[in-house]
Amino acid sequence: MRWWLAAAFVMIAALTATLVAAVSSRQADRAVQASSEDVAVGKTVSAAFAIEHALQHGDLARPVATAAARRDLALFVFGPDGRLLSDARSHGIPWRSVPARTTALAVALHGHRYVRTSGEGGATVTALPLRRTEAAAAIVAYAPRPLAYGKSLAIFRREVFRGALWAIAAAAGVGVFAAGLIARRLRRIAAAAAAIERGDFAAPLRAGFGDEVGALAATIDRMRRRLQVSFEQVSDERDRLARLLEQLQEGVVAVDEDGVVQFANTRATGWLGRSVLAPGRQIPELWAGIPLLELARGLFRTDAVVAEARAVTPDERTVAVAGVPAGASDLAVIVLADITEQERRERREREFVASASHELRTPVSAIVTAVEALQSGAKDDPGDRDAFIGLIERQASRLGRLTRSLLLLARAQSHQETLSIENVALRPLLEQVAAITRETGDRIQIACAPDLVALVNRDVIEQVIANLLENALKHSDHAPVWLRARPEGSSAVIEVADDGPGIPIAAQDRVFERFYSGHGGRRDGFGLGLAIVRDAVRSLGGTIEVDSQPGRGTTMRVTVAAGRSS
Repeated sequence: MRWWLAAAFVMIAALTATLVAAVSSRQADRAVQASSEDVAVGKTVSAAFAIEHALQHGDLARPVATAAARRDLALFVFGPDGRLLSDARSHGIPWRSVPARTTALAVALHGHRYVRTSGEGGATVTALPLRRTEAAAAIVAYAPRPLAYGKSLAIFRREVFRGALWAIAAAAGVGVFAAGLIARRLRRIAAAAAAIERGDFAAPLRAGFGDEVGALAATIDRMRRRLQVSFEQVSDERDRLARLLEQLQEGVVAVDEDGVVQFANTRATGWLGRSVLAPGRQIPELWAGIPLLELARGLFRTDAVVAEARAVTPDERTVAVAGVPAGASDLAVIVLADITEQERRERREREFVASASHELRTPVSAIVTAVEALQSGAKDDPGDRDAFIGLIERQASRLGRLTRSLLLLARAQSHQETLSIENVALRPLLEQVAAITRETGDRIQIACAPDLVALVNRDVIEQVIANLLENALKHSDHAPVWLRARPEGSSAVIEVADDGPGIPIAAQDRVFERFYSGHGGRRDGFGLGLAIVRDAVRSLGGTIEVDSQPGRGTTMRVTVAAGRSS
């Protein structure tokens, strides 16, 4: 830029200098011509006066020659008839070589003055009428341009040319300096723009002068600051989004139109492997039932909708896949969720519904059958009547326990009902629960101080102890079961212990799950007993612990707040 801008300055300066030189030379020529004409006229008038004076004394040849020599003119005197009175050659110049001589003589004979400078050598022809003598009527003078004028013009033209050269040189220097200054400022602007393109917004750009380039620099600096703020906001939003995605329990993978992974959160890389979902690699085909690459590419179609699929992994996990269409973005999102536990829970709940339906149908059917038998005549036989009434009582009790268990679990989990808390004597409560089981002999052993009181809801704690006792009796195989209660600081501890086979260590963390059944999946109930116990104890503000060793029995320990005996 600096070179062509300097060349433009030089061209402008050269054109300007040429025009100035041409105009100056023309004006100088005109000035010299005007001066030459004035001098020539003055000399001619002076010579005319001298010649008129000489003609009054009758002498013409010598005065003409003398006047011509003194005034450096060629003088020619003419009579009224236009006849040449003086010599045909004057001051070395013949009359015939005088330019425009005929016109000049005619003008003078008509009583007018004639002055003209010819283009041949710049000589001046002057013609004047003579009015003081009758012998001569006109005088014509021919004055060649003085040598001094030519030298002066030559000096003037040389100085003008020299000034033009200096002007061109100065213009070139100024052009190079100005071009260099502009180029340097533009380089600074270009460097700042390149830094912005690289994402570097730290270096400020100073405007410098307030001209157009400075205004451009100020505009780019304002753009830099605004882009810096915008990129910081985008970076913050990106970091927040990344933290949010990292906290999700689902795996999130972002892919481009070619199925190349651009982002994967920790959950996704933890499931599938960091090397498998490394950014820049194409998403792999992991499961036979879900073509992930085809699914990812389909998310970029204009008519794409949310794609959903499920697959079972080789390690028997159930994975749900959801693909979110890209829309106007250049990325699509694939969400991976491990729904193994959800599937297992739903399966258990379905099994529970089937088991509960069967269990509810059994006592209801037995009660209906007994009622029909009594209505058919069995009521008239005392033995049959008592047997059927006992069956109805047992099945109604079983149905009532199941109903209370389900209602208690729902009430404890919903927290929609506030439990009433009261002082409950534990010894009578334990004896009452033991009597309900209808166990004979000494199988149930009770150990509790008569004055031990717990601050609980009576119905809830009764259901807790009954469920624990029923569970212990079922798994102890006719062995003794102990119901124990003791004070421990500000708490009351209730224990239900048996000498059964115990609970495997691996299963002890799951015995309180709903619908869970140990012993190889054998189900003698609903899988709700211990789940109900846990939620009921929590609703009382207490805790429950399991202490069991395989082959050495199990102790269920419930800790609640102690009350005051009356």
